[in-house]
Amino acid sequence: MASISELGAQRPAVGTPQQPLPGASGKPDDLLALWNGVPPYVLLIEDDEGDALLVEELVEDSGIEVRLGRARSLAEALGLLAAEAPECVLLDLHLPDTQGLEGLKKVLSVCAEAAVVVLTGLSEERAGLSAVAAGAQDYLLKGRLEADVFMRAIRYAIQRKRTELAAVALQAGRLRAEENARLERGLLPTPLLLDGADDTVTVCARYHPGRAQTLLGGDFYDVVQTPDGATHAVVGDVSGHGPSEAALGVCLRVAWRSFVMAGARGAELLRLLERILLAERSGPEIFATLVSLTRPAGSGAVSVQRAGHPGFLVRSAAGVDLRTVPGGPALGILPGWDAGWPVAEVEVEAGGAVMLFTDGLIEGRIGPGPDRLDENGLLDIARRHADLPAEPFVDTLIQTAQTLAADWGGLADDVAVLHLEWNSPT
Repeated sequence: MASISELGAQRPAVGTPQQPLPGASGKPDDLLALWNGVPPYVLLIEDDEGDALLVEELVEDSGIEVRLGRARSLAEALGLLAAEAPECVLLDLHLPDTQGLEGLKKVLSVCAEAAVVVLTGLSEERAGLSAVAAGAQDYLLKGRLEADVFMRAIRYAIQRKRTELAAVALQAGRLRAEENARLERGLLPTPLLLDGADDTVTVCARYHPGRAQTLLGGDFYDVVQTPDGATHAVVGDVSGHGPSEAALGVCLRVAWRSFVMAGARGAELLRLLERILLAERSGPEIFATLVSLTRPAGSGAVSVQRAGHPGFLVRSAAGVDLRTVPGGPALGILPGWDAGWPVAEVEVEAGGAVMLFTDGLIEGRIGPGPDRLDENGLLDIARRHADLPAEPFVDTLIQTAQTLAADWGGLADDVAVLHLEWNSPT
């Protein structure tokens, strides 16, 4: 019979169906089904040639197809584990370069996703129990091994490890969902509107995380009416993705609302926001774009500031237009920007509306080349659906953008949309 090292060089798997594992019918398809159709890779870490040969014979006698690897020392095993993660590790606790549980700890540190079954002597059952307490899935006594028991132990160890990893992933998912809910409360606020205000505004807001994200990103929006009846709104986008960017988006959104309610307007408002961003960002490469507007009560126009952000749509009885007013750099790009951010006046007729959005809505690819939907593509879609009410209008634009990008990578970035419609006559 060939040694394990020779077997590893000559063929990818050992074991041919001879006798069934208890619980299986014995058919090759049923045996492979135990491993989801793929023979598992099992790494034996054993320096004793006699014990290694015993393991090889147990695999052969079991009739279960297994890819069996061999390492004669912990150092050799760590190299093999780094190259390919096995489903199961058979670990002898006494190796030339390690003794006891130290080897187990190192194996788990390099390949935490592998099930570990410890091999011990007849007089070392206590050591096996200690290994299980330290993270191994099971232990086997070398002098009491039979083929069916041996393979069942490997199979159960793998299944226990998969169950353990699934439980960890489930818990991580729950924690992400809880964090997502906390971020959502900060990023997606309830508009702060005045009761019984003469200048009534209807708000329609949407937020769609990018296809690669399970959490909200750094896009944010807010709407506030101040005691003078003016409506203030903002849509912003923090560069990057992740919890730090999302937290920064929450910080900027809350800061914007606080500054507006305290009376900050124009260039002063954006300078204050930039100071917050510089103090709170995780690195100098982080910046934020935004568009902020104010509509005094009863006015027929909005005052707009733009900091590195796309333009916005204006809806009227005549249709839909794209407005890209003069602006300044994104916040954090040029700290201490002296020129400020100009304020532009844009007419919005009685019964008209504006729609602010982040660039995730327009940056999806719409073909095999580099072409993106961009602002003009969004305007074309908006004009085709100009007669729709606010919510169907916004949903149609987002769904159409998603459909156009679906075959070319989808909308990879987060999408925030804020639609404001004033109902009172000017």
